[in-house]
Amino acid sequence: MQIAFRTEHDSLGQVRVPATAYYGAQTARAVENFPISGLRAHADLVLATVHVKRAAAQANAALGRLEPAVAEAIIQAADEVIAGALREQFVVDVYQAGAGTSHNMNCNEVLANRAAELLGEPLGTYTRVHPNDHVNMGQSTNDVFPTATRIALLLGAGALVEQGRDLAESFSRKAEAFAGVLKTGRTHLQDAVPMTAGQELGGYAACLARGAEDVAVASEQLRELNLGATAVGTGLNAGDDYRRRAIVQLARHTGLPVVPATNLFRVTQSMGDVLAYSGAVRRLAVELGKIASDLRLLSMGPRAGLSELQLPAVQPGSSIMPGKVNPSMAEMVNQVCFQVIGCDTTIALACEAGQLELNVMMPVIAWNALHETTILREAMRALRLRCVDGLEADAARARELLDRSTATATALSPFIGYEATAQIAQEAVRTGRPIRDLVLERGLLDAARLDAILSLDAMTRPAGPER
Repeated sequence: MQIAFRTEHDSLGQVRVPATAYYGAQTARAVENFPISGLRAHADLVLATVHVKRAAAQANAALGRLEPAVAEAIIQAADEVIAGALREQFVVDVYQAGAGTSHNMNCNEVLANRAAELLGEPLGTYTRVHPNDHVNMGQSTNDVFPTATRIALLLGAGALVEQGRDLAESFSRKAEAFAGVLKTGRTHLQDAVPMTAGQELGGYAACLARGAEDVAVASEQLRELNLGATAVGTGLNAGDDYRRRAIVQLARHTGLPVVPATNLFRVTQSMGDVLAYSGAVRRLAVELGKIASDLRLLSMGPRAGLSELQLPAVQPGSSIMPGKVNPSMAEMVNQVCFQVIGCDTTIALACEAGQLELNVMMPVIAWNALHETTILREAMRALRLRCVDGLEADAARARELLDRSTATATALSPFIGYEATAQIAQEAVRTGRPIRDLVLERGLLDAARLDAILSLDAMTRPAGPER
């Protein structure tokens, strides 16, 4: 089917735009210039940017800068997009010109055309509502994009933290359930000392809880906004009254505790607040990835591996081996965690690449920060619901491996010395004989004393040796 076009113009000349498009000339140029990845702006970034435009229209109308009818039309258009309309009109690739000017203009043009349509004007006319003069009034990409990035991350950070805490709580419940399951603790992938499965999973819960708390704390830095800073932080064409009013409106309409930046130049020059947030997300991902790897190790088998934990079967594990079941959810989580670390590395490099009064690498920073937030949140949700909540411990298998290991030997060291204990442990490994039998055979301790020392239950409690 042949596509009809309309002709628009910008400061560089005439541009053909699809006749039914709500975007305009600058967006069309960006689509032509940047056919890079097929990736589009994250939905939360679109939502946040439109919230900024809505707040700006309210502030400008209150200050008498924007005609009331035009302001109301822009606000209505923004409300429609916030409700989910016209999302297909946000078409600029993630990898675009620096600072996010193309994204900002995409939003300006969509809102301007929809507002004009509400006022009875054809698409692409821009007589009543202009993308720059009205929708972008008192703004620059250099304060809109950082503000939208922070708003978008704040919109998603709470849910990420919640999923981290929920997953930690799921592990805590399993830790309580497995409190009596004795097993071999391992360091360097070798037998260490006895512990319980509950203690092991309780450690996982604490790691996740701490990681989620780090994200919550780091996200507080995102509350400072440079909206009203305009191009470099001086506030040219905006003013303090506009800045205060716009941020009040943003806070009111998003429900987020955002505030004007203490130093507009800092927030305009630097994306360090986003870097701090991403660093906390990376920490949570690293904690989670280690736990996912542990789940895979502890469930390996079912006959020829450790098999101390049993993960819920969620899908057949092989196209060639009938009956094989894999730790699919943990494998998915590992892959997500690798991707989060990659996103954070990109963010770090892009944040360092800021120059003078602006970081022009903001589009890739925003996309990666929002992407890592989304995938880590959903990975933790899926792991909790489809793996951890249904996790089971094989107490008999764990005890079998413990009884076969030399893990109990360490408890002897305070009583017979390190060297003698090492000799006992080495002989046990070489001969397969029990530790207890070797100690009694050498006459190092009497049976009653030895049994008290080798009590597995006592070894899992943090107490010093009773001589």
